[in-house]
Amino acid sequence: MRELVGTVRAWTAEGAPFSRAVVIRTFGSSPRREGASMLRTADGRISGSVSGGCVEGATAEHMEAASASGQQRVVRFGVSDAQAWDVGLACGGTIDVLVQPSLPAAVLEALLATEDGRAGGRAVISPLPAGSPGAGIGGSMLGPAARPQAPLVVYEDGRLEGSMGASELDAALLEAGRQAIAGGTSGVVELDDRQLFVEAFAVRPRLVIVGAVEVAVVLVRLARELGYETVLIDGRPAFATRERFPGVDQLVIGWPDEVADEVALGPRDAVAVLSHDPKFDDPAITEALRRGCRYVGAIGSRTTQRARRERLREAGLGQDMLSRLRGPIGLDLGGREPAETALAILAEIVAARHDASGAALTASSGKVAD
Repeated sequence: MRELVGTVRAWTAEGAPFSRAVVIRTFGSSPRREGASMLRTADGRISGSVSGGCVEGATAEHMEAASASGQQRVVRFGVSDAQAWDVGLACGGTIDVLVQPSLPAAVLEALLATEDGRAGGRAVISPLPAGSPGAGIGGSMLGPAARPQAPLVVYEDGRLEGSMGASELDAALLEAGRQAIAGGTSGVVELDDRQLFVEAFAVRPRLVIVGAVEVAVVLVRLARELGYETVLIDGRPAFATRERFPGVDQLVIGWPDEVADEVALGPRDAVAVLSHDPKFDDPAITEALRRGCRYVGAIGSRTTQRARRERLREAGLGQDMLSRLRGPIGLDLGGREPAETALAILAEIVAARHDASGAALTASSGKVAD
């Protein structure tokens, strides 16, 4: 849903009612992942996609029917390889799509709150209509219509809004919600013979860059393309300007350790230290490590890294903290141009965010790994 937040804001502001279709389950090499959504206004405007273009026409018809009836249903679509190829995809698959007559209030609130950074992550859990297609790819292709049921909400701090009616079911639902938030992944769970769609709304990731260098110019642009909120910190007003960084979300002039509270530096942040000046680097690294930032990387050669670690050790940082410092920063892509360096840095940040190795997907045999 994150890519549709602009549309949601615009249509909500103009008072245009709209229905939603959302992918809740996939089989095989499906075109879109769970959570991919499509919106349709009553006057026929469409935004988003559930299949990359393969079944959007049929989905729109179901959305129109849902708007008219006020009822939701689950529809199963088979996307053939030929259909997928027609829209530029390598292969097809099967998808289950939940068609809703309107965007549930809980989903709207979760989307806007996490996108605006007003709250921690949350998972909205929508009970599916009775008789909806199950986990097997056989059976009914169309779930019977049913009026929407009130979603439940799991918050990142461990709260559950709503109840399944039994403490053990609520505990299982809470755990499913927590896992969805942590992984940023949505999907269907089955509890007590009931199917529920767990839709994750993770807080927008943030990249804090220290040093208004040329690499940072490209890094801001790439990070925003991947949905990161971006913050640039530098003590030099001549370098840290809106002219050089027109797309940055927050531009802060000051010493990194002194403005850490101002930018609310914390565990959800990735921090890239690029200034290559110990006066800026060391305080920035120290503050980021002490505040538990999820990724902390610093530019510089291996010789520079050794000298830096020795300084930080003498300043009182223990080995546990220093072991979390990534340096030299970025994956080894072999490039040396600013844009190539920025790509290498962001690649490592993305890999760290998803707990991935950053290694090539090619198996040792030379074949592409499954």
